[in-house]
Amino acid sequence: MNFNYFIPTKLLFGKGQLSNLHKEKLPGKKALIVISSGKSTRANGYLDRVEKELNLAGVSCVVFDKILPNPIKAHVMEGAEFAKENGCDFVIGLGGGSSIDSAKAIAVMAVNDGDYWDYISGGTGKGQPVPNDPLPVVAITTTAGTGTEVDPWTVTTKEDTEEKIGFGYEKTFPVLAVVDPDLMLTVPADLTAYQGFDALFHSTEGYINKTAYVMSDMYALKAIELIGLNLPKAVENGKDEDAREKVALGNTLAGMVESTSGCTSEHSLEHALSAYHPGLPHGAGLIMISKAYYTFFAGQDCCKERLIAMAKAMGRENASDPMDFVDALVKLQKACHVDELKMSDYGIKKEEIEKYVVKAYDTMGGLFEVDPVPLTKEDCIKILEDSYK
Repeated sequence: MNFNYFIPTKLLFGKGQLSNLHKEKLPGKKALIVISSGKSTRANGYLDRVEKELNLAGVSCVVFDKILPNPIKAHVMEGAEFAKENGCDFVIGLGGGSSIDSAKAIAVMAVNDGDYWDYISGGTGKGQPVPNDPLPVVAITTTAGTGTEVDPWTVTTKEDTEEKIGFGYEKTFPVLAVVDPDLMLTVPADLTAYQGFDALFHSTEGYINKTAYVMSDMYALKAIELIGLNLPKAVENGKDEDAREKVALGNTLAGMVESTSGCTSEHSLEHALSAYHPGLPHGAGLIMISKAYYTFFAGQDCCKERLIAMAKAMGRENASDPMDFVDALVKLQKACHVDELKMSDYGIKKEEIEKYVVKAYDTMGGLFEVDPVPLTKEDCIKILEDSYK
């Protein structure tokens, strides 16, 4: 019971909360709003609503709308330059994890010299300390997938070297987060599933992580329960407000797991896959490797009680074996219609599996150090081979 705890983000959670944004003390007078390159943020009226809220608060804004589903360094640098040119004093990430992650990275580079990769640890990153505090970030999430609205992490790909690496420290926590499930009613079924499983795995990885402790455990088990029991309903009927709200809460709690415990090598392996194949949705990649990944740990004498506890959280009240969690996981994937995802559909080749494993260790090797037992490269190759379709 001896621990440090720090999640400094003010959270507005619940139906209709976006309409309360103008009542908050915002951290500046001119916002850079970061959104994706897709059409949904504008088409669904979310950008208009945020701009109206800012107007009511006496805050001006400009929009940067180039962010890809797997964000790239070039757009971080371009967005930062755009923020400087327009005199922005804070950043709003509006959208899914990619937009909010990018908002954090842009906030760092808007006030710091050099290249974003100067501050990245892993791969070709220089791992330098960040000299100046980033601009404040406000996170307004329109998806339930990453929990990035309440954690400091951001994931970016360096295109020329195909490195997808996470970054973050205590200064990159959003100062304010808005989680309004009404903004999630328009997310398509497949993306709802991919995003929901990403949040689930943030929680399952955080629960078996060597850094887990009482606070992360509390958030993780509740997130697993909320997502496990409600994600199929949200996939089947995107307008199910109760299911959307519960999955949204599960996602935000998963972000708190990220802030207190963290990911394991499951994320390292997936980042390597989607670094080489940016068309692969992150959540889909995690789904593909998850059965083999957790089966590996179920066969080790390291976290059996934790796997059983996660199975119980997913509704298996009589769970008594670690494989009960794997079975519950597969059942959930079937219920969400994502059990037949194929790596080959995204250009991943079985004969290149070793390349992905080497990249995972090179770029995000730190996550292998917090696995409940060490994974060898041979173990990882087998996990990916067993996952291959």
